[in-house]
Amino acid sequence: MAGTDNRNGKAHRLDAGAITTTLERLSARIDDRFPNAGLARVCADLVLTSRDTARRVRNLSRPYIGLQLLIALTLAALLCALAYIAGLVDWRHLSFHPDLVNLSEGLDSTFNLVVLASGAVWFLMTAERRLKRRRTMRALFELRSFAHVIDMHQLTKDPTVVLGGGTPTKASPERRMTLFELTRYLDYCAEMLALVSKLAALYAGATQDDTIIAAVNEMEVLTSDLSRKIWQKITILSQLDERMAARV
Repeated sequence: MAGTDNRNGKAHRLDAGAITTTLERLSARIDDRFPNAGLARVCADLVLTSRDTARRVRNLSRPYIGLQLLIALTLAALLCALAYIAGLVDWRHLSFHPDLVNLSEGLDSTFNLVVLASGAVWFLMTAERRLKRRRTMRALFELRSFAHVIDMHQLTKDPTVVLGGGTPTKASPERRMTLFELTRYLDYCAEMLALVSKLAALYAGATQDDTIIAAVNEMEVLTSDLSRKIWQKITILSQLDERMAARV
């Protein structure tokens, strides 16, 4: 999933296409192993989101041409207005017969015009960042939802059930997986969480917005915490496998 070689003077970067390819392969593996599982449908949806993410990240790194043209037109209008106002003032007359009242009124109007125009220009110049931030935060919220859905799918996968024993209740979830199948299922969940984190990291690599970078860091913490719970279960299954092998 890395980009160009660092020896060529370019830093390694995440490749959105490579992440999508990895997710497509993972989706195929899950569908082959657990064709009727809800996790397979979640991964298929995550593949579609990955493709959308690649497009969104490309748009995030591109300037909004229409907005920049609007800023340029606003600046040009401001300069024309100032030139027009300056042309209306009889500076030669004021230099010989200063009219302080009219001069102060003219300067006050000019100052107000400059302040209002500057505020409009500043609003337009920051509008692009605000629009990109809003769209990116919405996309990160979607990825966060994926992480929680994946966590829900592994929630009832109890590694101690493979030992048998105990009588299930009517409300107990259906558990038919073998030790190997349960290990693979949990491993798929961990892989999906890791790829969700990488999709979020694509946004951080396409912008220098501190708010977006902070949100991406929070996503990485979330997926890491959720993955840690999964790997604890995988560790338990590994220990059970070793015990069963020792008995044989």
